[in-house]
Amino acid sequence: MNKGIILQITLLLTFQLVAQKQDKQNFRIMCYNVDNFFDCVHDSVSNDTEFLPTGTRAWNYAKYQKKQANIAKVITAIGGWEAPALVGLCEVESNKCLYDLTHYSGLKNFRYNYIHYDSPDPRGIDVALLYQPIQFKPIHQQAIRIQYPLNPELKTRDILFVSGLIPTGDTLNVFVCHFPSRLDGEKESQDKRKFVASVLRTKVDSIFSAGKHPKIIIMGDFNDYPTNSSISDVLNAKPLTGSLSSNNLYNLMYKMHVEGKGTNKYKGEWGALDQIIISGDLLNTGSFITSQEHAHIFDAGFLLENDRSFMGQQPFRTYTGFKYQEGFSDHLPVYADFWY
Repeated sequence: MNKGIILQITLLLTFQLVAQKQDKQNFRIMCYNVDNFFDCVHDSVSNDTEFLPTGTRAWNYAKYQKKQANIAKVITAIGGWEAPALVGLCEVESNKCLYDLTHYSGLKNFRYNYIHYDSPDPRGIDVALLYQPIQFKPIHQQAIRIQYPLNPELKTRDILFVSGLIPTGDTLNVFVCHFPSRLDGEKESQDKRKFVASVLRTKVDSIFSAGKHPKIIIMGDFNDYPTNSSISDVLNAKPLTGSLSSNNLYNLMYKMHVEGKGTNKYKGEWGALDQIIISGDLLNTGSFITSQEHAHIFDAGFLLENDRSFMGQQPFRTYTGFKYQEGFSDHLPVYADFWY
């Protein structure tokens, strides 16, 4: 018998034994823009000099270890008694960052595996996926390269695509994204995000065409809100209203965003730049499902600080300008619970 088939059968039997322990099992996913998780080693093919010991931020090993511990604290806090099954990360520089995070931080006992590809981003920051092997077994992984037809020299992050088996025996298709930033201005940069959204939508459509009731999760920092054109029109991720279709995408963060909740604060206004988008099959009655009520923005007190400019609170960042303050990120993480 083919070794791959034997492995899949063994894995499914393991999943079934775990599932028999309880009538209802939780499969928690989360996504977190960790805000410049750089190692202290110079990468000759990217512009990482700002985050080196000799750089403008005087980034050193002690600060790197603190950052690593902070990320582990957030993931552990969201997991509660159990580690999240899947963790999408944005703004990770290297394989070294991920190895150290999973082997030398508070996450080491959770035994995460991870998937990461070096992307052509000029600063060298990428997306990655941590996963619990007991809950998710990758069967396909791919870095989807973004190539702008009118400007082939322009570089940005890849989209990470991973398909894997989950305890129900189904295939879960997972995308981790970090769309182009708004650094040059929202309107000036919106076409870049629309193009990346179109690339993502093409891949999603191919999955919809390949089989009935596909299970799709798209998560990441989209640098656009659920109501912006790149998400609502190009990607065509809808709010959860009215009847639901298995072959549509639905944005679990849409409702929170329009209610004034968010993951990032800009000029005093909160907005959900970080989102979890899913296919309709995950909302219908089935063996692996979620709902609007099971999606959350994680806003624990230790992730926030007082906003002295606009009142209220804001994310507790690693740096304010160039002042190091041992914080976490300029984004709050998002998570959702699925049940089987």
